[in-house]
Formats: sequence, C-alpha cells, structure tokens
Amino acid sequence: MAQLLVLSSAPGDGLVLPSLELLSHRVRQIPAEPAQLVNAPSADIIFIDARLDLVGAKSLCKILNTTGLDAPLLLVVTEGGLTAVSTDWGVDDVILVTAGPAEVDARIRLAIGRMSKDAISTRIQTSGITIDESSYSAKVHGKPLDLTYKEFQLLHFFATHPSRVFTREQLLSEVWGYDYFGGTRTVDVHVRRLRAKLGDLEQLIGTVRNVGYRFNVYEDDQLPAPRERTGA
Repeated sequence: MAQLLVLSSAPGDGLVLPSLELLSHRVRQIPAEPAQLVNAPSADIIFIDARLDLVGAKSLCKILNTTGLDAPLLLVVTEGGLTAVSTDWGVDDVILVTAGPAEVDARIRLAIGRMSKDAISTRIQTSGITIDESSYSAKVHGKPLDLTYKEFQLLHFFATHPSRVFTREQLLSEVWGYDYFGGTRTVDVHVRRLRAKLGDLEQLIGTVRNVGYRFNVYEDDQLPAPRERTGA
C-alpha cells in the first residue's frame, strides 16, 4: 500500500483520479499551491492535477523538481491535454483521468519500482564507505566526508574498480582526463588528502610499490571501528 499525495486546485472535494477510490492506497489531497508544499505530507508518489490548468500544472512540476523532490511525479490529464506534455515538464509518467483501477495501480507499482532501482544504482556501499553518485557525496561509517569534486571522483573510481591496480598515469587519464597537462604528482597529492579524510579507513587505498594504487576491499568484520572522540 503506497502513500499518495494529490495536488489539485480544482473546485470540489472529489478525487482527481476516480479510480483511486477503488484501490487500497492511502490518498491525501491538498491544494496545488507552492505554499502548501512546505508542510506537505511525505508520499511515495505525487499526482499533479493538470485537467483544467495545464500552464499552472507545468509550473508546479518545475517547482517540485527544483526543490530536490525524491518522489515520482505522475501527471493526471484529459486526452486533449496529452498534446501539451513534453519532457521539459519533468514528470515521470502521464495518466488519463479515465484510466481504470488496474491501470492506475500498475502505473503506481512501476513508478515506485523505477524509483527504487534508480536509488540503488546511484549508491555504492563497500568496505564501510557509502558513495552517492547523484549527490556527489560520500560517508564513512555513516559520517559525511568533506570532499572536493576531484577527491570524490577519485574515490568513486577506486570504489567502482575494487582490487585492481592502477598506475598513476592510468588514474590521471581516467579521473583527470586525457587533456590534463599536470604531472602524476597530482595523483599522489590527491591520494594523500583522500586518505587523510578517510581516517580509520585510509588503508582502503593501498600503495603497490613501483606501480601505483588500488582500492582494497574488506568484509565488515575486518574494518576498524570508528574512533571515539574524547573531549579536551
């Protein structure tokens, strides 16, 4: 059973999508106004009512996307409104107001499934480190790392190629690019900084003498416990 939020400015108390009344999902309907979004309840899927006001619905979709929305957007339209919808609306799916319960339920399942798949594909968890590709952020033992963009790229490259040994020249080419004119010393500097920020997990980036570096992979029970900070 999914938590559904319906945004509509249409008059009346009836549901925007009549088929929802025949399904077991929990539905909340609030006015489609930006001010209402501040205290809007959390939801697995957000339905946008575009039956009567396509311009207003498009504007609302763009606002929702700029706020870092993490729920799929499903646009409810009439058949005539389909011609106005395009990719720049930023919606995940479009559904006709006349859709039956089976179709509505299927679209809800598919939207939630795609969202879950995307979340998994953009997050890497290995050896005590969590890397989120979508937000360019990383954590060690659940604590955020303060990484520069290039440090993040280097850590991400290592984590996605575990146990493989890379020369400094290879790392320079893969992470900095073929058009980078700096020397391999840059790699050493960034590895040293990255190790310092990894703290207890600095040994994850191993040195292979006379060759380069590699990302060491450990089981959870092999990882050192995070150090507890004591007050002065």
